[in-house]
Amino acid sequence: MLYKILILLSLFLFSCCIYTSKVTIVGAGNVGSEVASMLAMKDIVCEIVLLDIKEGLAEAKAMDIMHSAQFYDYNTNVRGVTNDYSQTANSDIIVLTLGMPRKCGMTREELLGINAGIVKNAIENSLKYSPQAIFLIVTHPMDIMTYLTYKLSGIPKNKIIGIGGILDTSRFKYYLSQEIGCTHSEIHGMVIGGHGDKTMIPLTRFATYKGIPITKILSKEQIDKVVGLTCESGTCLTNMMGTSAWVASGASISYLIDSIINDRKRLISCSVYLEGEYGLNDIAIGVPVIIGKNGVEKIVEFELDEKEKEMLNNSAKIIKKREESLKSLGYFES
Repeated sequence: MLYKILILLSLFLFSCCIYTSKVTIVGAGNVGSEVASMLAMKDIVCEIVLLDIKEGLAEAKAMDIMHSAQFYDYNTNVRGVTNDYSQTANSDIIVLTLGMPRKCGMTREELLGINAGIVKNAIENSLKYSPQAIFLIVTHPMDIMTYLTYKLSGIPKNKIIGIGGILDTSRFKYYLSQEIGCTHSEIHGMVIGGHGDKTMIPLTRFATYKGIPITKILSKEQIDKVVGLTCESGTCLTNMMGTSAWVASGASISYLIDSIINDRKRLISCSVYLEGEYGLNDIAIGVPVIIGKNGVEKIVEFELDEKEKEMLNNSAKIIKKREESLKSLGYFES
């Protein structure tokens, strides 16, 4: 009898230890609620808090997600709160998806002044209750908001990760698979640079199909077509739907959270703060990084050729101009 009790007690304690992480998602719009839904279905955290300033929105989204729990058999608890950051206390990961979404015909740059103030407020309130959290930045313009978070938060740069390259890479691999006529899982590729039509850089020289360089499979015209589709994909979807896409965004963010929670050590393109890597300083831009339990565990420097270096430097120049615009708004010392 005692043996059975000990077994049951051990199983109970083990089950309590499996899901111990807490994730807060600030912003319960399309992207935020999609992240919560996908993350719940992964069943890798014990609690997800959806927070929004709109009365009842986060609560309703959380309730809707929990109504699906029996169909996916997950144990994650998703709850919504209206603008009460105390409910986010002791979060391991905080995802910032708040702010004005990009509308049809609107550039990411036009969102800069509006969303910077919103993000600043969210950072300050989040840090009051979760000073040790890892921040994932989704709000547009994402690279600049990642830079802003680093400058304002005072937390280590490995704990601030901008989403963008991971989504752009997924799109790049999709278009390659369509052009080759294979499944996406057979494609390996990477997109670096800024998260924008004119700043992202699909690294075609490093892309492979079953280990074979795509440059040996596709013509230059086909590769140029894939690159164009990749770079234009976000704008194309926004123009078609009238707002930013959210399903692939939600998937990429939940994938990144899984990489942190489960210490996957995955090589992922993310926007991170650089201090000399790739010859760049004082900038947040997409580069390959190893993601694990500590956030960014290593910045991986690919051996770029002269053309690729030039493209990355040009991308950095555009982002630097946006940084200067942010500085001119008085958010931090230049």
